[in-house]
Amino acid sequence: MNKKFENKIILNNKEYIYIIERKKIKNIYFRVKDDLKIYVSASRLISVNYISRLLKENSVSIIKMYEKKLEKKNEDLKYLGNNLILIITDTKAYIDNNYIYAKNKEEAQKCIYRNAKDIFNNRIKRIKPLFSDIPEFTLKVRKMTSRWGVCNKKSMSITLNIELITKDINLIDYVIIHELCHFEYMNHSKDYWNYVAQFYPYYKQARKLLK
Repeated sequence: MNKKFENKIILNNKEYIYIIERKKIKNIYFRVKDDLKIYVSASRLISVNYISRLLKENSVSIIKMYEKKLEKKNEDLKYLGNNLILIITDTKAYIDNNYIYAKNKEEAQKCIYRNAKDIFNNRIKRIKPLFSDIPEFTLKVRKMTSRWGVCNKKSMSITLNIELITKDINLIDYVIIHELCHFEYMNHSKDYWNYVAQFYPYYKQARKLLK
């Protein structure tokens, strides 16, 4: 059975956790796994002090491996246009500035989605007073594959794609305005776009960013 030894080391003024895995091998191998710990494969004959010295001597390449793994780990954790840095913790998932604390990436993503409806409702409350004749409607939030939003005049509802929570707040505002304008024009005519421009003059740029 392979024995594992966990320790900490300072590389470039930052603390890292490394784990030594004892194996029947001649060479020493370094790698960074998804848990963002440095794994060192080495034989039982290699001392901990020697491994620690090698880690420091190879700190540049090891830090690059760490940062690459961190970037890949967080590439899908977007919130209001920003990439969140995932910090693994046993507490209930929550967001604090550009960090998200959660047990794993799946729980982190659920936390992001949970915030969507509250954020969308708050933006609607800010935008709705700009219109003089918007009827009462309900907000629905769900995942959609081909649309960012849908206005249903028959059911008096607006549905927003939950993935919008990953976009910048200005783009969220555009989609809301886009759908609210459909209560006046249930099409994409020239009159419709002129109406949208009254509330969001840069709608063309927003549409490009959402493609």
